Amino acid sequence: MEEQFNSQESEENRIAKIGKQIFILSGQSNMAGRGGVNSHKKFDGILPPECQPDPKILRLDAHLRWVEAHEPLHADIDNKKACGIGPGMPFTKAVRSQDPSIDVVGLVPCAVGGTAIKEWEKGAHLYENMVKRAKASTRCGGEIKAILWYQGESDTSTQHDADTYKANMERFIHSVRSDLCFPTLPIIQVAIISGDKAWLEKVRESQLGIDMPNVVCVDAKGLELKEDNLHLTTEAQVKLGNMLADAYLKNFVSPPPC
Repeated sequence: MEEQFNSQESEENRIAKIGKQIFILSGQSNMAGRGGVNSHKKFDGILPPECQPDPKILRLDAHLRWVEAHEPLHADIDNKKACGIGPGMPFTKAVRSQDPSIDVVGLVPCAVGGTAIKEWEKGAHLYENMVKRAKASTRCGGEIKAILWYQGESDTSTQHDADTYKANMERFIHSVRSDLCFPTLPIIQVAIISGDKAWLEKVRESQLGIDMPNVVCVDAKGLELKEDNLHLTTEAQVKLGNMLADAYLKNFVSPPPC
């Protein structure tokens, strides 16, 4: 038993020391992933090619250990709900396929379903846990390249939440950049397509209207929703992952010299 433990520990250390490009996955349920979660709140386990595991794609688990990434990426983070397919794996597969210089990728799941932007302000549990996980991800090597952010559905219920969304999101960006000592940290956010219709467009307007350096927005409009009219289907999550990859490569990766 002791020999097996030491062997496992050595494997974890080996993985941790691999140089990697790190991406933080944060926000609420559509980032955590509900693709493939059926009406019985169970994940169907069906993995499209874009979501298949790869030994060069790692994830930071709930115990801050690097392990090989498997869907659902957020199963031990957003652990009070059934998690399924999100955009993280399709994003990573697309980035690696389009940029041969990218070798090992480390994903840091932090998203929790049903959470409003005020729950992600500096000092709040979700925010502090995200920062803790982000810092832990680089302790044994690797570099944080971007935060992928998909959140806002929970802020479409009242006019106050919708009206204050833009200021709260901008404050979030300033805080996380300061706490990670990375003032130019790329943020790729998703403009939502679901939520309370009364204030949905106001939140979308805020997301699309943020004008800050190294902040880009990918619009989810047109992607297919499940029957609950809230969560993206597996197919839509794959498309979103590719859209996020295109945005990252276009805005934050320099093309190779001719």
